[in-house]
Amino acid sequence: MRGGATLRPATPRDVEAIARIHVDAWHATYAGIIPDAYLVSMDMGRQRRMWQQTVRAGGSGHQVFVATLARDEVVGFTSCRPARRDMLPRRAPYDGEVYTLYVALDHQGQGHGKRLLETCFGALRDQDKSAAIVWVLAANPARFFYEAQGGRKVAERIERFAGAELEELGFGWDFSAGI
Repeated sequence: MRGGATLRPATPRDVEAIARIHVDAWHATYAGIIPDAYLVSMDMGRQRRMWQQTVRAGGSGHQVFVATLARDEVVGFTSCRPARRDMLPRRAPYDGEVYTLYVALDHQGQGHGKRLLETCFGALRDQDKSAAIVWVLAANPARFFYEAQGGRKVAERIERFAGAELEELGFGWDFSAGI
């Protein structure tokens, strides 16, 4: 089913699937990039609690969306919110942030990621945001997905994971450019 998922706001009943996709994606994507000590600490219980809080809290402009297939099977999720100003370069125009975007490993390459990204852009526009940024580790192959979706590399920073310093890239989109 190519891109045929239903996209909708996440509910508390989606938290288990969101946490599973998040943990699985990090373990698969970041093995050998992020120190094992950090990856081991990213377990289901911790992620479940974090996503329960995020989905239930709503507010503050932080929104979570899921992509579901038949029988409401969650195959991906994304979250977006107002940009964290302390994480941006000075005078950066990005007032929205795509905070997470993950698709289950066995459902990648089917258009779900693109549709989830577009859903976040729509939600940010609805919050009167004019531009969005997403941060991705430079060693993460997903950076090429963001480039293919029209993201321009607009920033770099160093992020620390369990004592390791890793380069992150910021990809930006200007909504006034018609995306």
